[in-house]
Amino acid sequence: MADDQTAGAPAIRLVGLRRVYGDRAALAGIDLEVAHGESLVVLGPNGAGKTTLLRILATLLRPTGGEVELLGCKLPGEAWKLRGKIGYLGHEPLLYRDLSGRENLRFHAKLHGIKGERAEARIEELLEAVKMSHRGDERTYEYSAGMRQRIAICRCVLHEPELLLLDEPDSNLDIAGREIAKTLIGRGGGHTRVVVTHDPDRHLPEADKVLTLGIDETAATA
Repeated sequence: MADDQTAGAPAIRLVGLRRVYGDRAALAGIDLEVAHGESLVVLGPNGAGKTTLLRILATLLRPTGGEVELLGCKLPGEAWKLRGKIGYLGHEPLLYRDLSGRENLRFHAKLHGIKGERAEARIEELLEAVKMSHRGDERTYEYSAGMRQRIAICRCVLHEPELLLLDEPDSNLDIAGREIAKTLIGRGGGHTRVVVTHDPDRHLPEADKVLTLGIDETAATA
C-alpha cells in the first residue's frame, strides 16, 4: 500500500518516456498515469517495446529520455529506493537450477531481509498457494516449465511488493496453473500491476487501463 507521502500521487507516472537503440526508437514518447491499486495491461506485437517498458519500470534499463516516477521515486536517480517495493516476473524465472524450490525462495528472502521463522512461514505459505509444497525440496532443473513458473511467481511476491511487473505471467501454465497464479498475482491483492501479454482475452477483463504499443507509433487508451 502507498504511504502517506505518496498516497495522493499516481503509482506510475510517465511523461514523454523514450528508449532508443541506435537509430531505432523502441519507445517513442509515452505519457501515462496509473493509480495505486490499478491494473495496466500492455498490448502490442513483437518488437513494439513491451518488455523494454517493463524493464525500465523494473529499474533494469535506463530510459533515453522523458520522466519516470514510480511510487513517488524518480528514475533512474532514486531506483535504489524501489527495489524492495517491486516484484518482477520476466521471461526467465530467475531461479538457480541446482537449488531446490525452497532453497531458491530462502535465498531471495535473504536478499529482502526476511529471515528466520518469518521467512520459513512466508515460503511455506507461498508453496502451499501454488500447490508445490510436496515438490519444494526438488532441484528446479527437475521441474517442468510450468512448475518453474509457479516458483518464479512465489519469488515475485515473496517480499509483498507494492508494484507487480508481469511479463507474460501465464507462460507455461496450464488452466489449473493460471487459476492458482491469480491468487497471488491477480487483481485485487492491494498492489498495482503492469501486465504484458499476447493474450488480451484473459487479461483485459482485469484491466483498469490499457496501453497499446505499435512498431511505428505508440498509443494509450484508458
